[in-house]
Amino acid sequence: MYPDVTEFEILSDYKIRISLSNGKTGIFCVKPYLEKGIFTELKDYNYFKRAKLEYGTISWSNGQDFSPETIEMRMEKIVPC
Repeated sequence: MYPDVTEFEILSDYKIRISLSNGKTGIFCVKPYLEKGIFTELKDYNYFKRAKLEYGTISWSNGQDFSPETIEMRMEKIVPC
């Protein structure tokens, strides 16, 4: 079973800083999805910034969301310096 998203912060350049319920944190880049189906609406950056935490993942009011599985597999780890 994949962990839930517990916190997120919208960053610049269509990136989202994410914390998961298993303690992992990372940066998830939405850019690769912006030309695909329902996700094209996220190109409107003002709309993109209105993301919300719902049912353990990040979603938008018109039905876009990313599964926790996709987020965990695709996010880049934050490495402390």
